[in-house]
Amino acid sequence: MGMSQERLGELLGLTFQQVQKYEKGVNRIGAGRLFEISGILGVPVSFFYEDAETFSEAGGPPGFHDADDAPPVMEFISSGEGLQLSLAFMRIHDPKVRRSVLDLVRSLAAGVEKV
Repeated sequence: MGMSQERLGELLGLTFQQVQKYEKGVNRIGAGRLFEISGILGVPVSFFYEDAETFSEAGGPPGFHDADDAPPVMEFISSGEGLQLSLAFMRIHDPKVRRSVLDLVRSLAAGVEKV
């Protein structure tokens, strides 16, 4: 992705050695951390599951669903823009600012629906 392990570690608040352990599979990555990494790299979480389609074609492991079955919110979160928007929104701690952002997005969406 063109980002060093050291830089990724800085953005995650980890040492580059910890990032190396994730990359090599020495340490497991929790779902929340994977979500955070995908946001930093600007890729959907599905990027890390390149072989998921192979599983799907073979009937898949228990609990995996086809992409067609994904609820709309998962489709949104899986997109690069949706993930980045979600991560940025979560960093806003002031409830009034969060409400203002939500109102702005709703008004923009309402304008699109009228076209």
